[in-house]
Amino acid sequence: MLKVRDLMKTIDRQEILRGVDLDVAHGETLAIIGRSGGGKSVLLKHLVGLMQPDAGEIWIEDQNIIGLNERQLGAIRQKIGILFQGAALFDSMTVAENIAFPLREAGERNPKVLREKVREMLDVVELEGQEEKMPESLSGGMKKRVGLARSIIRRPKCVLYDEPTSGLDPVVADSINRLIRRLQKRLGMTSIVVTHDMKSAFDVANYIAYLHEGRIYFYGAPIQLQQTSDPILQDFLLGRSAEERGNKVES
Repeated sequence: MLKVRDLMKTIDRQEILRGVDLDVAHGETLAIIGRSGGGKSVLLKHLVGLMQPDAGEIWIEDQNIIGLNERQLGAIRQKIGILFQGAALFDSMTVAENIAFPLREAGERNPKVLREKVREMLDVVELEGQEEKMPESLSGGMKKRVGLARSIIRRPKCVLYDEPTSGLDPVVADSINRLIRRLQKRLGMTSIVVTHDMKSAFDVANYIAYLHEGRIYFYGAPIQLQQTSDPILQDFLLGRSAEERGNKVES
């Protein structure tokens, strides 16, 4: 579904991506983890052409998207949905209007078709009957679900999730994780999940990639990461600074 080769990006003289390589198969869920400011969101923006790299290639199925103009990228973006970290709903629109927005932008004007598509998506994200609510009346978890419904209403082949469980309590976060898994099984969607939440990564992912110092430092199955003895990976998993590790070794 997606292939990244030797991707490089420098911002304000700081090397953010220093040669990223990734492969994501159709129907697979990949979690991308790493420290704050390590380039995860920058990488995600490159995957939909919101940013252009200094070097490297990004292949969506059989097409390299680097260098495409906005019209050409529009066709590629039909294959990819994205759930932004804050859901990015339009405050002045109802739930139904938010979800239908991508269809209207694509030219759909039939009210019956729009209603049926919105109803179907609300069923998928378990928010039946919430069409007329405004974003201000929704909880954080409900906003994420509405944002997700909007991102999948055109049935993309791949969905990108930017911190889908951030700001949510553990119970609501678990419901979002279950939803991601269900989308993979029900609709066969490929998913790429950028997250700090290790429980989420272990719950949803077939594979996990650890982005460290601008490169993919680890790539493997969740069980391989859980069993690692690598000190850099252990520090991240345990939330432990290198200084703390050094003090423990000395003592």
